[in-house]
Amino acid sequence: MASAKSSRSRPAGHSGVLPANATAGAGDGGVPLADKLKIFKTDNFDPDAYVQSKCHAMNEKEIRHLCAYLQELKKASSEEMRRSVYANYAAFIRTSKEISDLEGELLSVRNLLSTQSALIHGLSEGVQIDSLTSGPEGSEEECISTDEDQEPSEIQNWCTDFPEMLDVLLAERRVDEALDALDEAERVVTDEKQKQTLTTADILALKRTISDNRLKLANQLAEAACQSSTRGIELRAAASALKRLGDRPRAHSLLLSAHNQRLQCNMQTIHPSSTSHSGAYTASLAQQVFTVIAQALSDSVELFGDEPSYMSELATWATEQAMSFALLVKRHALDSCAAAGGLRAAAECIQIALGYSSLLETRGLSLSFILMKQFEPSVEQALESSLRRIEESTAALAAADEWELTYPPSGIRTFSRPSASSLVLQPKLSSSAHRFNSMVQDFFEDVGPLHSLQLGGSAMDGLLKIFNSYVNLLISALPGSLDDEANLEGLGNKIVRMAETEEQQLALFANASLLAEELLPRAAMKLSSVNQTSMNDIRKKGVDRQNRVAEQREWKRKLQRVVDKVKDSFCRQHALDLIFTEEGDTHLSADMYISMDNRVEELEWVPSLIFQELYAKLNRMASIAADLFVGRERFATFLLMRLTETVMLWLSEDQNFWEEIEEGPRGLGPLGLRQFYLDMQFVILFGQGRFLSRHVHQVILKIIDRAMAAFSATGMNPDSVLPSDDWFIDVANDTISRISGKARTANGDREVNSPTASVSAQSISSVRSHGSS
Repeated sequence: MASAKSSRSRPAGHSGVLPANATAGAGDGGVPLADKLKIFKTDNFDPDAYVQSKCHAMNEKEIRHLCAYLQELKKASSEEMRRSVYANYAAFIRTSKEISDLEGELLSVRNLLSTQSALIHGLSEGVQIDSLTSGPEGSEEECISTDEDQEPSEIQNWCTDFPEMLDVLLAERRVDEALDALDEAERVVTDEKQKQTLTTADILALKRTISDNRLKLANQLAEAACQSSTRGIELRAAASALKRLGDRPRAHSLLLSAHNQRLQCNMQTIHPSSTSHSGAYTASLAQQVFTVIAQALSDSVELFGDEPSYMSELATWATEQAMSFALLVKRHALDSCAAAGGLRAAAECIQIALGYSSLLETRGLSLSFILMKQFEPSVEQALESSLRRIEESTAALAAADEWELTYPPSGIRTFSRPSASSLVLQPKLSSSAHRFNSMVQDFFEDVGPLHSLQLGGSAMDGLLKIFNSYVNLLISALPGSLDDEANLEGLGNKIVRMAETEEQQLALFANASLLAEELLPRAAMKLSSVNQTSMNDIRKKGVDRQNRVAEQREWKRKLQRVVDKVKDSFCRQHALDLIFTEEGDTHLSADMYISMDNRVEELEWVPSLIFQELYAKLNRMASIAADLFVGRERFATFLLMRLTETVMLWLSEDQNFWEEIEEGPRGLGPLGLRQFYLDMQFVILFGQGRFLSRHVHQVILKIIDRAMAAFSATGMNPDSVLPSDDWFIDVANDTISRISGKARTANGDREVNSPTASVSAQSISSVRSHGSS
């Protein structure tokens, strides 16, 4: 069957091999896991042929992907088997116990049938003997006289003394000697059936004595086992004696019952009020519970081995004890921790419980799953409470935050382990951001030990949510944000101090960008740095690392999308301040270019005021950012590029502006075209390498093309009315030097080694040729 599976049946695109990070339960168009495993369940499955069919004409990378996929499939199969076992575990235990009880009843029925058979056989023999001994008159009296003269045999004397001897042994609780005596009596019965030394009546009497005393001894042993004073050796001896009596199910049940009674007695001395904190209470309780379970396991294995019925009964009992323990820990420790947001205290309790439980796993008894199932709701509540506390504490500090970036104050943790590099790269944040970062660091340290509860996804999603809430607070601190209802969504009654100055507004962006780009991802790495020492984890290390890297990248993208909200709000507010007046009129209109050809006074050729103000604002903010973003200047560079982009995109997409230019009653004249061309060249010159991205550069080229096309539509050639390239460069550089206070350079104000310095220094010429084309 396997060899018939050829490469032609593989889905196109991956040569029949799923990627390493594919989900084992779905994939392949949603094929169920059970259907994917059918090929491995056939009787004639040939693994070599299957591997050959899969690996034929595959390269090394595809083979590694196949191995990773098979590992994931094996993991999914094991997980499904575990879920199936737990789903039907109660029914399996109940059935096993019923089978055990049935075996005991069958043994009793067999003993009863044996006794009845012996009775019938004895009665039959008695009738035959009476018929054979009947004779002439006087023979009966002669026989009786002969029997009276004959002395009892040794075995008859033993049978006569046996009941009294058993009574003495049972009264003195000499259990082993009583068991030996009963075993001896059983051998006597067996021998006498063959020798026929004893009469049938004697044999029946002996059997009744054996049966009665077995029951009496069993009841005595059961009573002794249930005594609270019975411990250790005495308990095992009683269970072993019951086992010798043939009542194995009762012996095992009494063994567990005695351990349960001992546990309940010991737990009466443990009270939440008698311990200093929840961890101490959990430790005291766990020590008692799991010590008794371990002792019960040892006693059961010692007396009954690994018989499935008794191991199932033991597992059921141990599960009940673990459930009771988990409920007590939840009621007296976890619930209070969860309500107060004490994630660290909750983690301590769970670590203690799982630590004791893990000691039983090496002996084949796994209870961790039971504990984790019970603890998970409380831990999730503690997780939510802890995140809520971070959000509320940060919001309270944001209300008084002056938005001044400083190094972290003493007592605020920014890195988990200090190092030389971390000391050099200490972040400068405002007070609320420092507090937010410190609490997040502690939060991930608390969540890390709970990796077995698989809370990583919940923790990351929760942190993303509260980071988004903090970013909304930063946005609400921007001037003009009160008019933007979208920014206030979810803020409720939270109030923050307004960021009045440009330095304070840049500090808002510094908080968000540094947290999202560096500090939060670094803190989240603690979730994936938990030590994993099992062989299975080592084998999965490659796949897990790929999955973790993919998850980290996706999470960083989500964080960046949140930061983009601050960036967009910042740039939108400043762009609106440049473009519109306080009365709502625009500083950038088509009329300012169209009306230039109607002026009679001599014009002073300088870039339009709005673009001079744009450069002044960008230049001023760049100077402030140099102090705020030490070592992280790229954050400021991207922000200022976005501001330039916001203004130029508004110009590119303003329909009113272009309708007047292209379709209005007055066309764009030579002077208006020159002014428009100068403005665009001015933006290109001051923006190269500092404030202009490649995308915005292309947008400006398209804007120039559109303006020249509108001018050409009037019947004139743009090149005939525009001065030389050097003229535009001189005018733009004079303005740049005047605003920046720096002497002119050959290349304007462009930084040669900047990230966008690859834009050609001959941009003026390229724009002119681009517009002409």
